[in-house]
Amino acid sequence: MSFASRMKAFNRSLQLDVPLPPGIKVLNPFQEEATLKVADAFYDRFYADNRPRQLILGINPGRHGGGLTGVPFTDFKRLREVCGIPVPENKSSHEPSSTFVYQVIAALGGPEAAYHNIYINSVCPLGFVRLNDSGRWINYNYYDEKTLQALVTPFVVQTLQQQIALGCHTDKVIVMGKQNTLLVKQINETYGFFDRIITVPHPRFVAQYKSRYTDQYIAEYLEAISS
Repeated sequence: MSFASRMKAFNRSLQLDVPLPPGIKVLNPFQEEATLKVADAFYDRFYADNRPRQLILGINPGRHGGGLTGVPFTDFKRLREVCGIPVPENKSSHEPSSTFVYQVIAALGGPEAAYHNIYINSVCPLGFVRLNDSGRWINYNYYDEKTLQALVTPFVVQTLQQQIALGCHTDKVIVMGKQNTLLVKQINETYGFFDRIITVPHPRFVAQYKSRYTDQYIAEYLEAISS
């Protein structure tokens, strides 16, 4: 069974059955057949082998990136124009985090070369949305509320084990964001999943606040991957 086959089975298995705090919902893109079809095409193209990969972890999927496409940090624009994955004509999205991640991927030689060596997902591979005061559903991070983090931690432990079993190196893990790293370190102290934990700035932080230093942050990612 290839990395792609294991990954597709993993996506289909994802389910979070815990009572969430009021006003918060799970964002599970893999309940939609159209999303599964797009994600399957992505993994079949770039992961149809048994090569071990370097694990890179974001926080949890967002509404305009992985929470919509089923591919972490990859919006429809990047899927279509960079990865060459066919998506429905009416599907369009732009995610700032995806912009930066694909600049890193370009620096690694493009998606074929990059995905040959890295696997990107999230500490919590399902996302969350919260109903704000204006009645709109907005992105929410698992660590934005202590109660939510405590509720999802068993799920995070389980899915970290499953993601490692897909075929990921455990000598190190690269984690996006300092706040995100705190839970990984806590879990690692108990379970010893990884020898080293390397923290890099989250792509959204770079794209939104530090875009003029993009080259510097790309270099930081490359250093973390190669170290």
